[in-house]
Amino acid sequence: MRRTPGFPPRRFPGAKQQRISGVLMGKWRATTTEPSKQRINEQIRVTPVRVIAADGAQLGILSTEDAIAEARKSDLDLVEVAPNEQPPVCRIMDYGKYKYQQKKRLHKSHSHQTKIKEIRVRPKTGVHDIAVRVNRAREFLGHKCKVVVTVIFRGREMAHIEEGRRVLEGILQQLEDIAKVEAPPTQHGRRMMCTLAPK
Repeated sequence: MRRTPGFPPRRFPGAKQQRISGVLMGKWRATTTEPSKQRINEQIRVTPVRVIAADGAQLGILSTEDAIAEARKSDLDLVEVAPNEQPPVCRIMDYGKYKYQQKKRLHKSHSHQTKIKEIRVRPKTGVHDIAVRVNRAREFLGHKCKVVVTVIFRGREMAHIEEGRRVLEGILQQLEDIAKVEAPPTQHGRRMMCTLAPK
């Protein structure tokens, strides 16, 4: 028996080798398909369906054609909302408006996610540099972001922790009109940190 290069000479009694789009079944791997979109109107193939009116009233179990006709009477759409139920549940609604509200709600949830920003200073950071960082923190807080103020100690600066605490407390005082302390100053190794949240 001749061997085809690249394929092992395996044969199974009673089994037939099939090709799908030029690929042997033995080598074929199933690919994950994208989830189907929400079906509306004539896209709904299953019949009968359980129908909910636009005002939330139960219309009972209807054939898909009758349910679509009922939706058309109100110039609305029949939307499949629970395809896995038996029978599937469909709702009469304005599908365009429904999609718009979904998109708006999703955008709103993303826009209100709280972000955490950080400003870093050293015990010997100058007054001008501190003012720049304070203004930056004000911008973050104005956009409803939390701000972590971090004082970093290097080398012999660890012997002057009180100097770092003084710098940190000075920053907190400058921001007290726009921010509240969410987590008080704490020491983490060579870092002293404090978390501020917008008022």
